[in-house]
Amino acid sequence: PNDRLHKELEADPERLSNAGIRSVRNLIATARALADTGRRGRPRQTDLRRAVSTAYYALFHCLAACCADMLVGSSGADRSATAWERTYRALEHGVARRRCRSYAIKEFPDGVRQFASVFLDLQEKRHRADYAPAGNFPKRIVLQDISDVVAAITRFQQVPAKDRRAFAVYLLLNLRNN
Repeated sequence: PNDRLHKELEADPERLSNAGIRSVRNLIATARALADTGRRGRPRQTDLRRAVSTAYYALFHCLAACCADMLVGSSGADRSATAWERTYRALEHGVARRRCRSYAIKEFPDGVRQFASVFLDLQEKRHRADYAPAGNFPKRIVLQDISDVVAAITRFQQVPAKDRRAFAVYLLLNLRNN
């Protein structure tokens, strides 16, 4: 599954930059390794919690790289490395959550809306995994969440660049009401 995602992300230069591909791919591989250690018996809850958190961060870093790539340029483009990094780092968890929950998300194509939905679900689960010590995370659900992340990223990368660019602007720039 990681090879499929890697091939799909590398197939189009308008997709994530090389750094973005590596980061997302590595985070997904880490989440899978934490959730499915290959040991007999159930994985430790600490490993499953880290897997949930890591899967969320794969989504977050995919989104941050998309914003930087769409607004500054992907690797190989005539771009400023400083501007790319500033744009990458400009994405805020809370703002992204509010914008993905907003009514305006309905203006975007299915691939963006589905990504936003998985992003919101995983962000909430990451908060529980990181901050609610009594929570339980079944292995099969964590593995399904990781699969959902891969599917959401794959669908998101198939959205036309103009729509991903519009989503990046929507996430990063202050909105004014007229």
